[in-house]
Amino acid sequence: MSTERTIHIDRYYGSLKAMRARFDKRARRDAFTGSSVEEFERWRGDSRETLKSLLGLDRMERCEAEPVIDETEKLPDEERGIRREHLILQVEPDIYMTVYLLIPEDVDPESLVYLALPGHMGAGKYSVAGRRDIPAVAGAIERFNYDYGLRLAREGHVVACPDCRGFGERRDEDRQGDDEDSFLNSTCFQLAHMAAGLGETVCGMCTWDGMRLMDYLDERGAAQGWHTGEYGCVGFSGGGMQTMYLSALDDRISQSVISGYFYGFRDSLMILNDNCSCNYVPGLWEHFDMGDILSLFAPKPVLIQSCRNDHLNGPRGLVNVTEQLAILKNNYALFGAIERIVHDIREGEHCFHVEPLAGVLATFQKYI
Repeated sequence: MSTERTIHIDRYYGSLKAMRARFDKRARRDAFTGSSVEEFERWRGDSRETLKSLLGLDRMERCEAEPVIDETEKLPDEERGIRREHLILQVEPDIYMTVYLLIPEDVDPESLVYLALPGHMGAGKYSVAGRRDIPAVAGAIERFNYDYGLRLAREGHVVACPDCRGFGERRDEDRQGDDEDSFLNSTCFQLAHMAAGLGETVCGMCTWDGMRLMDYLDERGAAQGWHTGEYGCVGFSGGGMQTMYLSALDDRISQSVISGYFYGFRDSLMILNDNCSCNYVPGLWEHFDMGDILSLFAPKPVLIQSCRNDHLNGPRGLVNVTEQLAILKNNYALFGAIERIVHDIREGEHCFHVEPLAGVLATFQKYI
């Protein structure tokens, strides 16, 4: 690389070493340290309030949802007669969530309704709902196995596939073009900048929106005879992030699948500090790590999927995952429920693997 317009620097004086030391000194001060279910339940209540405050949920504004279904399409026969609805919900005043609802024919009233939450580089709901007719989306599905929402609908479940904030139809001005890069990606970076000065976070916004989506499904499901009041939640990568927080904070989630997003903050978000801005919550690491946050879901069933060579695991690889898994298992053990944690390790890099999905979720039904 030419250096004709710069100079070579022999030594750099960055901040990472000192920041790691601060993390080691301050982290996880609110981790559970008790030994009984009663102590855990008190910790859960206190920790949820702390987490809600850190995420900025107390700053979100309630409003009427004013739902609009502006497009309905029956998918091809090979998709089991699934009907796809395009839904628009108001989640805060003048803030709207766009959703694909996938509704199979003859919905079993005992069949769990799922939220299928999107991660990055898949155009939001379009990949999760299986829009292979869009070439860029077809490529994302091939790369990441992103169509898990459609796959769940094929199994007979009603599935809500939303655009989270900054994705798909909810992109902010900087990426509202039709070029492939803008279409596939998000405005998390811009949204995080807008949120920070207002004491809000992208994680909190996505959690709030998921809660409002379940409010809608509660009402819609009651009217149409769907299973209501409890939901499954599935997400890959950034969708796994959303699934983790929503599972931790809303009791209506009864089973979860978190793929490509469960590891220690120090390695995966501090050392790998060029990750998306949506991951970062001011003050969070001083209180909790991921194992603590997901423990708020105990003792409900959860499938955690990790790829052995996923770069997001951090420089120590799966060790950074298994350390958090140990925290989770210690807390589930209080309930005698370690078997409700399934850790599915796959070969390869950052990707969703569909192989265990139907079987594991069917097994989870006995815990509901």
